Amino acid sequence: MTKRTTAKYKIDRRMGENIWGRPKSPVNRREYGPGQHGQRRKQKMSDFGLQLRAKQKLKGYYGDLTEKQFRRIYAEAERLKGDTGENLIGLLERRLDAVVYRAKFVPTVFAARQFVNHGHVLVNGKRVNIPSYRVQEGDVIEVREKSKQMAALLEATQLPERDVPDYIEADHSKMTATFVRTPQLGDVPYAVVMEPNLVIEFYAQN
Repeated sequence: MTKRTTAKYKIDRRMGENIWGRPKSPVNRREYGPGQHGQRRKQKMSDFGLQLRAKQKLKGYYGDLTEKQFRRIYAEAERLKGDTGENLIGLLERRLDAVVYRAKFVPTVFAARQFVNHGHVLVNGKRVNIPSYRVQEGDVIEVREKSKQMAALLEATQLPERDVPDYIEADHSKMTATFVRTPQLGDVPYAVVMEPNLVIEFYAQN
């Protein structure tokens, strides 16, 4: 678990954006940055600043992964054939906690990590409690029978603020989801603009 689990809105404030599109985000009320000087922070960012911000935003979106975890995923994306930025998004979306979140079994990506950690999720009938587990195309993710009536779970499936993307087929009556295909950047329903190209530039230069 990362220390951001209980303070996820700090990431929104730091970025100045409601990166998950949550209705309770403080950025909906205050568009300026945190701290006593937040309202004055309007100066133009350097290229390095823009790249760093893009990396922090993408890293924060997936539960504020550690730098070591995120760099490892970037290195793997770089080794794969094709566009590194698209590969990076595909690898992030194949994380089990990301799939659980996308399927609307939980309200937040932080809750998804905890949900998987506590053993509530099955992949192809076997219990998996590792949030970073890499889902394959065609895998069936299911909420464990004993956990299907959890109030938080039932509430999450009714959230109107986001829909299940088309690369996941979810059946909320059975609490199952099938990972149909690895998405590209344009398929992922981010609430804000993500710029994996800037993330790639950041790591290429640092």
